[in-house]
Amino acid sequence: MSDEQRPPAGPEPEPIRFFGTTWLHHDGGYGLRRAGVAVGSLALAAAGAAVLRFAFQGLEIADVGPFVGILVVVGFAVCSTLAFRRTWDGFVRRSDPAAPSAADKSAQSLMFIGFIGSLLAYFCRSLVEAPGEKLHRTEYLAARERHERRRGARTGNPAARKSRPKKRR
Repeated sequence: MSDEQRPPAGPEPEPIRFFGTTWLHHDGGYGLRRAGVAVGSLALAAAGAAVLRFAFQGLEIADVGPFVGILVVVGFAVCSTLAFRRTWDGFVRRSDPAAPSAADKSAQSLMFIGFIGSLLAYFCRSLVEAPGEKLHRTEYLAARERHERRRGARTGNPAARKSRPKKRR
């Protein structure tokens, strides 16, 4: 069996978006990728803010009144804050895959409206590490430890063991 066909000798690290598995050993341009993600997410957040500003100017031209203007600004601010929090939490802990809730489906529109908050969470996290690196590293190290415990518990080929005679009572 060639190396390409052979199963891995243990758990494999899970790739992270934009980073692949370079987060494991901080190789393969990891630092440049982090800088690129930070600059890119900040630039996209600024572009998104400019687009929202043009939309708000459209509301001013339409002369909808101050109440609607305030309502739109507060709505985008709240959605951005909630999107920031949900994105940040996604870097720290996994959601329960066994219980996908209706709240996750309804949060998709909230995340869409609050895209600036999500981009800012990506920016802030990429200043420290690859977004989600700590979570992935913790899971990977735990999987490696479990694998090593299982491998250490096995000794040799069980079929080659000599059978011991059973004691009669």
